[in-house]
Amino acid sequence: MEIELKLAINPDHHDRFRRHPLLRRISHQQRTLHSVYFDTPGFDLFRRRIALRLRRVEERWIQTLKAETRSVGALTSRPEWEMVVDGNQPDFTVLPVEALELLAGIEHHRVVPVFTTEFQRITWLVGNDDAQVEVALDTGKIIAGESNRTISEVEIELKSGAAEFLFETAQRLLRHVPLQIEPRSKAERGYLLCGAMTASPVKFNRPAFEKNPLAGAVWHATMQAALVHLTANVPGFLEQPHHAEYLHQVRVAVRRLLTAIAVGKPFRKTVSGFNQPLRQLMITSNPARDWDVFQHEILPMTLTTLKTPDGDSGVDEIVLDRLYHAAAHARQRAQAVLSKPAFTQLILGLGRNLLSLPADDQQRQAKSWAQAVLDARWQRLLERGQNFAKLSDAGRHETRIAAKKLRYAIDIFAPVYPPKHTDRFISTLSALQDELGTTNDRVIARQLLQKLPKRTASISFALGQISGVLQCQAKQTARISHAIWEELLASKLFWRQI
Repeated sequence: MEIELKLAINPDHHDRFRRHPLLRRISHQQRTLHSVYFDTPGFDLFRRRIALRLRRVEERWIQTLKAETRSVGALTSRPEWEMVVDGNQPDFTVLPVEALELLAGIEHHRVVPVFTTEFQRITWLVGNDDAQVEVALDTGKIIAGESNRTISEVEIELKSGAAEFLFETAQRLLRHVPLQIEPRSKAERGYLLCGAMTASPVKFNRPAFEKNPLAGAVWHATMQAALVHLTANVPGFLEQPHHAEYLHQVRVAVRRLLTAIAVGKPFRKTVSGFNQPLRQLMITSNPARDWDVFQHEILPMTLTTLKTPDGDSGVDEIVLDRLYHAAAHARQRAQAVLSKPAFTQLILGLGRNLLSLPADDQQRQAKSWAQAVLDARWQRLLERGQNFAKLSDAGRHETRIAAKKLRYAIDIFAPVYPPKHTDRFISTLSALQDELGTTNDRVIARQLLQKLPKRTASISFALGQISGVLQCQAKQTARISHAIWEELLASKLFWRQI
């Protein structure tokens, strides 16, 4: 079983990394590695989450088969089989039975090269009396046909001892060299390059549980899944900031972590210190998300509303440029936050603290914990939504926040209940959250417009036009959300039914 941390490093920092105080007194090894990755023309291995690689090391070819990756934040572990083979083609006869079972049904003769990696690797062995890791600096390229992609990363692989030492080593390296989270393997990036997959935002993968799980196990699995969700979307946002869904998924993951910390009072001792950094991350990314929603969702609809019969919205291109520039600037600020060592430190700290299950001395069942949490959040929603039809914009915003907090808490506990008990309530609550969110988005959009400099009368007039349309749309949405609120009040509370 291979257990490692993978971190990206800017090529400008390679020399700085090699001179790191942790490494400069340790002898190192340097070698050039050429690897060929194999698959069928239909990428059957990839679809099974299997990587088959032949790597040339001096005069030998080493074959490696890696099975599905399991990750917690930046930490990756996967079953791996490695052996020396004759020649530069895969040899399936040397694989053990458990590896061959993963390849059942795949015609071996159809397995061909699909991409290669060529990189220089410098390695250091770092350790103490209890543990040892290999630190590797990899620099080179992934090549698929005429396309290529740069490799510039640090891998820290556990050789012996506890996995905590991986995180300790990474955190020490981070004190002197900026490093970023990189959850994608070279194989995954190679498959992206050769067209086997398309980069896209990653949604939350809800954990599955056995019947009547303990509360501590549910909390721990939720935290791990949320951390994986977060790290999986960060590279996409840094590389494709105009794809608004990446930032949205980053923020959803952070909310899940915050919710789990908030409701997990019996278990959160080791992670309570991460609450404030996570909240600060939400605050600093708020402007980027607000502008994304405005640019991609609200503005197109508003311009359509303003169109005259001849197809002209009446909004000057100069005004639109100012709006697009403000949105881009907000995204750049959010990117800067996720690129800083402080964010990497946050992820490493969370990952390290989630290596083991929390103590659950009371052996409390998840359902009893769920009822207490969901009852409290339901009552909070009822309080915020009193006299719903007469709520102000601020009141609707507070109700939306209460609905969102209930929804995220339900997401933690939903796997504990049969879907037939949860689906209808979740659907109605989600509809309310969406409608209140739509109203709030327009309120926020008007606030964004008010903050923009109005240097000419024409700019001021255009922004006023857009603001007026938003105000009318918000009122229309408010009537729809009131009907959904009444439906929610009549819903059965699934956590009280069992």
